[in-house]
Amino acid sequence: MFERPQSGELAVLVHVDLVEMADEHELEEFSELARSAGAQVQEVVRLRRRAPDSKYFVGTGKAEEIAAVVAAAGAQLVIFNHALSPSQERNLESLFKARVLDRTGLILDIFAQRARSHEGKLQVELAQLNHLATRLVRGWTHLERQKGGIGLRGPGETQLETDRRLLGGRIKQINRKLDRVRRQREQGRQARRKAELPTVALVGYTNAGKSTLFNRLCDAGVHAANQLFATLDPTLRRVELAPGTTAVMADTVGFVRDLPHELVAAFHATLQETRDADLLLHVVDAADPERLHTAEQVDSVLRDIGAGERPTIQVYNKIDLLGSEPRVDRGHDGRIERVWVSAYDGRGIDLLLEVLAQHFVSDMVHGWMHLEPGEGRLRAQLFGLGAVLDERVDDHGAWELEVRLPQRKLDDVLAGAHRDTAGLRSL
Repeated sequence: MFERPQSGELAVLVHVDLVEMADEHELEEFSELARSAGAQVQEVVRLRRRAPDSKYFVGTGKAEEIAAVVAAAGAQLVIFNHALSPSQERNLESLFKARVLDRTGLILDIFAQRARSHEGKLQVELAQLNHLATRLVRGWTHLERQKGGIGLRGPGETQLETDRRLLGGRIKQINRKLDRVRRQREQGRQARRKAELPTVALVGYTNAGKSTLFNRLCDAGVHAANQLFATLDPTLRRVELAPGTTAVMADTVGFVRDLPHELVAAFHATLQETRDADLLLHVVDAADPERLHTAEQVDSVLRDIGAGERPTIQVYNKIDLLGSEPRVDRGHDGRIERVWVSAYDGRGIDLLLEVLAQHFVSDMVHGWMHLEPGEGRLRAQLFGLGAVLDERVDDHGAWELEVRLPQRKLDDVLAGAHRDTAGLRSL
């Protein structure tokens, strides 16, 4: 029986075009992902198929050709730019006599290398275990045998059943720890709401320059490098947008096409910062010829995590590579759609801060709201947000509240109470 190699970075990459139009950028990104994981790429095999093969994904003949390439290159690792089923992974490893990793496993490995905080490490481990759980269903044949040897024989339990039980126990333990982290993060969000501090989340395709921009805006000293997923753990800092106007800036993990579902599920707490943000700054690499395509990939992920409706301003970064000047682009309705800046040399940063200050000043609503005696829950929500500046009670037990809060938060609260803004009287 073939024993899987436990180490080795010499790799052969396999990319299959399953559509009529080949995407060169997708292959480039795949190669960059492999290098980011530390792989030493020896060969790249590219082919085209109408549909995946059930046994080898690439078909028997092509799989044998790849096996010859792996042997000639002395590779210990074969990475596919696609999601493989457990049986396909097992069959390919038996044929190649080398470890086989699919796209999901590759991204999980990169995240495991980048995680620094306790929360980040827990999230990565949870994603890895959830991915591994699917690999135990049809894994190696030794997992189906009962344990043997003195002190190892269990009460009729196979190795597969033991591994499943241990895996399930560890997943439950991690989920309990992450629940505590989520509660702590929620307390932080509530404190920011009470302090009326708006939150701005930096989102964008990986390597678009989010962390460099974050450092430029907040002087945060966050690690920034020209590589995919250089930043994994979310970081929050206060930033003064203008005299008297302060916001909390959140630097989040970069997105990539076909982001594994295991990661989306595991990074729930991190992505919550994006969903709850008052404003998203979608950072785009202005020098990337595929910027429109990558921007759409980010929009797709935002929709998947429930942040597709958040107010968004695009920040076209790296204008220093284009020789362009900072500017602001507005839509037909006069609203700001994008700001062109260079996080590298600082051009346009003052313009971006000015845009953010204008956004939050114009977004604030201030007025009096009438609440009936039966609307105590709505009153409690407004107090919980720290939005109530003054309160009066009339002879009938109704409340008159002076409120000040962002329009979006007011809309969310009133929508939950099935109210509209008709009851708000501006000062």
